[in-house]
Amino acid sequence: MIQSDDAPHSARIVVVGSANTDMVVRVTCLPRPGETVLGGTFFTARGGKGANQAVAAARAGGSVALIACLGGDALGDETLAALAAEGIDVSGVRRMAGTPSGVALILVDQRGENSIAVAPGANASLAPEHAASCAELLSPGDVLLAQLETPLDSVLAAARAASRAGARVLLNPAPARDLPDELLALVSVLTPNESEAARLGGMPAGAEHGLEEAATALLERGVGAVVITLGAAGAYLATPELRETIPGYRVEARDTTGAGDVFNGALAVGLAEQMPLADAVRFANAAAAISVTRDGAQPAAPHRAQILELFGGSQTRSSEVGRATQPSPSAEHAERDA
Repeated sequence: MIQSDDAPHSARIVVVGSANTDMVVRVTCLPRPGETVLGGTFFTARGGKGANQAVAAARAGGSVALIACLGGDALGDETLAALAAEGIDVSGVRRMAGTPSGVALILVDQRGENSIAVAPGANASLAPEHAASCAELLSPGDVLLAQLETPLDSVLAAARAASRAGARVLLNPAPARDLPDELLALVSVLTPNESEAARLGGMPAGAEHGLEEAATALLERGVGAVVITLGAAGAYLATPELRETIPGYRVEARDTTGAGDVFNGALAVGLAEQMPLADAVRFANAAAAISVTRDGAQPAAPHRAQILELFGGSQTRSSEVGRATQPSPSAEHAERDA
């Protein structure tokens, strides 16, 4: 984890979400229905969108707490120890006796694309009152980061509590599902991908939609700002005053698992450090780009110095974020898209 002298003092980031163990097999191609594909390397790693984002934010320099549920099993023991080792405040992680911890089964092909099945286990036990306890950790200027791998009522309870505490709400609406207007109206920054943006914007399934059309529909539903993630192409930023495509970084992808979670964790750090939103998105793009050059979800999350080396010294941002850093071997072949 980045120590305090490597990053400016930042507001707290409280992540409410899932924690899983990922079981990953690398394959030459993803199997079709009914097909068996002989795989190569098998490995396990810590995962779950909530835990992934918490680790990504901590490594990017954030002061992070996680509210989640783990089973009373060995996988839960290992996950809790790994999160604590990252410097994350795990006092809000509850253990559920007699319930298994969440597990994700992941196949990754030679292009870095993946196919994932998740058994939520204890994640389904995250109750609204537990999620709402985030308010005890949040102050004005802090950031709540949430996703949709836990019960929707609990996500809404966390957003309500964070809003009352004066914190900003960053919501990654994945896996995709329909969301109530009340929740969207509490969201400061929403980070869907293109298909999630179209669904939440009420666009007909299967039709071609522009990013601006989807973003406008979401702003009209009450979201403060929309950041539509575009994979290697970067992200499309929309606010009531601004429309801008923020380019990504050109890298050789090995495994895209968890790249969106790394993006959201780093974006939360940018928001907590009061970066302009466009610069926070650039910072998040750099973190995600590094992550796809590595295997796994949490193991792929880069540290702050590595992000800043790719982020570069030419962007307009806070003086603290612009401080010089040592080069990162993992990002040495990456270059910014034109």
